[in-house]
Amino acid sequence: MAMADPRSEMVDVAFALAGKAVPREYRRALSDALEARVPGLADWPGAGVHRINVSAGAGREALLSGRSRLTLRVPRTQVDALSVLTGETLDIGGQTLQLDGPPRPRDLLPHGTLYAHLVAAASDDEAAFLAAVGGELQRLGIAGRCICGRLQQFDYGAQPQPGFSLMVDGLTTAHALRLLDLGVGPHRLWGCGLFVPHKSAAAVGGER
Repeated sequence: MAMADPRSEMVDVAFALAGKAVPREYRRALSDALEARVPGLADWPGAGVHRINVSAGAGREALLSGRSRLTLRVPRTQVDALSVLTGETLDIGGQTLQLDGPPRPRDLLPHGTLYAHLVAAASDDEAAFLAAVGGELQRLGIAGRCICGRLQQFDYGAQPQPGFSLMVDGLTTAHALRLLDLGVGPHRLWGCGLFVPHKSAAAVGGER
C-alpha cells in the first residue's frame, strides 16, 4: 500500500481584500484588529499573518492591488474559526479593509528552498543573526543552508525592530514541512518568521 504524502500541521487561509491602501507600517494595526475579532488567535500555536502585497515605495501609504490578499497561517484545527472574519471591515491606521468572500484554505507544500520575507533579529548584526537562526534550526532538528537577505526595520513599539529576509535551502521534505509549521523567531502575527516556497537562492543572496 502506498503511503500518504505527509501534511503540514498549519494551513494558509486567504481572504480577498477590498480597499485602496494601508499605511506603510501596518503590521501592528492589522494584528490588533485581527486579535480583536478572532477569539484566542494570539494563543494558537504558530499562528501568523503573512505580509500583504502592496505597492513598492517609501511613502506613508501603500496602495493595494486587485490581487492583494489577507492570508493567515493557522493550525489546521482552527480553520473554521476564521469564518468570523468573512465580510468584516478592518480599520487599519485610518484605512478601511473589507474582507470579501469566504476564507480559502490551502495546504503548505514542502519545497527544498523556503523563503521568509522578514525574520526578527536582536540587532542589525548579520553574523549574529545567522548564528542565532542556525542555533534555532538546530534546536528544531532542521538542517539546511541559510542565506541572509537585506536588513529591514519595522515598527514595534518605542523603537524600530531590525530584521532580515532569509532563505533556507537544501531541505528534505520532512524538514521543509517542519520549517513551514514552526517558522523561525518571534512576532508571527506581525508577519515575521513565516516561510513560503522560493525558486532562487541566488536572488536572495543578492538582496542588498
